[in-house]
Amino acid sequence: VPEHVWRINLDTPEEAQQNLSFGAADRWWEQTDLTKLILASNKLQSLSEDVQLLPALTMLDVHDNQLTSLPSALGQLENLQKLDVSHNKLRSLPEELLQLPRLRSLLVQHNELSQLPEGLGQLLSLEELDVSNNQLTAIPTSFALLVNLVRLNLACNQLKELPADLSAMKSLRQLDCTKNYLETVPPKLATMASLEQLYLRKNKLRSLPELPSCKLLKELHAGENQIEILNAENLKQLSSLCVLELRDNKIKAVPEEITVLQKLERLDLANNDISRLPYTLGNLPQLKFLALEGNPLRTIRRDLLQKGTQELLKYLRSKIQDDGPGPSEEPPVTAMTLPSQSKVNIHAITTLKLLEYSDKQAAEIPEAVFDAVGANPVATVNFSKNQLREIPPRLVELKDSVCDVSLGFNKISSISSELCLLQKLTHLDLRNNILTALPEEMEALKRLHTINLAFNRFKVFPSVLYHLPALENILLSNNQVGSIDPVQLKGLEKLGTLDLQNNDLLQVPPELGNCESLRSLLLEGNPFRTPRAAVLAKGTAAVLEYLRSRIPS
Repeated sequence: VPEHVWRINLDTPEEAQQNLSFGAADRWWEQTDLTKLILASNKLQSLSEDVQLLPALTMLDVHDNQLTSLPSALGQLENLQKLDVSHNKLRSLPEELLQLPRLRSLLVQHNELSQLPEGLGQLLSLEELDVSNNQLTAIPTSFALLVNLVRLNLACNQLKELPADLSAMKSLRQLDCTKNYLETVPPKLATMASLEQLYLRKNKLRSLPELPSCKLLKELHAGENQIEILNAENLKQLSSLCVLELRDNKIKAVPEEITVLQKLERLDLANNDISRLPYTLGNLPQLKFLALEGNPLRTIRRDLLQKGTQELLKYLRSKIQDDGPGPSEEPPVTAMTLPSQSKVNIHAITTLKLLEYSDKQAAEIPEAVFDAVGANPVATVNFSKNQLREIPPRLVELKDSVCDVSLGFNKISSISSELCLLQKLTHLDLRNNILTALPEEMEALKRLHTINLAFNRFKVFPSVLYHLPALENILLSNNQVGSIDPVQLKGLEKLGTLDLQNNDLLQVPPELGNCESLRSLLLEGNPFRTPRAAVLAKGTAAVLEYLRSRIPS
């Protein structure tokens, strides 16, 4: 940082040395002290202790630099209200930070913090605290003192439990604990009377938390856990809920009591083990969005699911009048048993050309599954929701016929060469694994038109994708991709959908606007400054047009 920035309050400006007559606007001697300093998106490796020469600062923004530590002089900025040090390389926060009596917003997400100062609770004015995307394993007990905190983001850390003391945060409206290792939620959290939004996605919860006193709770996001049972009593406590998101769990049944959620607008139950629904679900007055795909539903035809929420609700309502077995009766065990219980389905292989062994939590695919194929051509393979650590080697036996392979929700860390021999492949689903790279040999998959790599660990855009000319859909959300090459993307002339939501893009190259085949470009949840959210909200065509306008002529 140039020296004169720190001295801006002290040094007389140059024009004062010249003998000029000043207009009212130029009276340097009436200049007020600097209150806002933005040094974001530079390459700063340290901040000078001279920051103490700017005591009137109310906002200091140094996000997206290369800072490994902060100066202790920050503790002297007693007027500071907002401090943004996110997207740096900080390993710790100075104790002096705890001396800032007026600090309202502290943003330290995307650093390398393994712990927080024990006395963080001294920041009594704090209203917003974001410590997401660090390496925290515990929360200081002094957090309980932050009684004015409204928003707390703990997402993407390594927390195994939440301290029950959090319940003392009487003002907290939004709590985000996405992507940690939580197995339970402390019962005391139920007393957080102001809580409106609770995010618990991607943890290890086995049941829905009990929240009897959270009368204002409007959104509960608990997808991608291991929830098996929806407890009717727990649902009854959530009378204000507008959004209930439970996708990618292991829920087997939906209780009739779900109808007490009279304000529910969005209900996401996709990719569970639900075999039937209470028809009374059709009576929820506010419901606008109902997701059920990926469940072994018996009573609802697949084509009906694709017609959208309103048609589905109409159908459920029509069935309430029908006499027929009550929806809560246990269905008989038939050939349509839940996917997590069935053996190899020979009928599916011969008639649907489908080889399915999903949701078994299996470390490898049994030989019997491949043996069952015999001479039958298989077009679709679904080995999702297991514990596979590698691509099953015998997949290569299906190379003459298979075109759709789903290996999502496993623990695959690398792609073997066998997969690259499936030259008829058109759809490849590898979401929710631990992939960091794709092999160049995948260039052989010339027919591939959809690849889903969401929720993996890519830090760079896989370069082999630039060499797959048939690609129409690239789904790469929720990774850590930092940049893309717009020139190579333009070479993918059929590319219609590019989903890069929730990555680490610090800028969007204007040349991306030249990819005119794109019909859906999704960029939300990245740390770039432009295009701003208002532009993104206008949709793909507007974003592309905006980007083209920024290309240097």
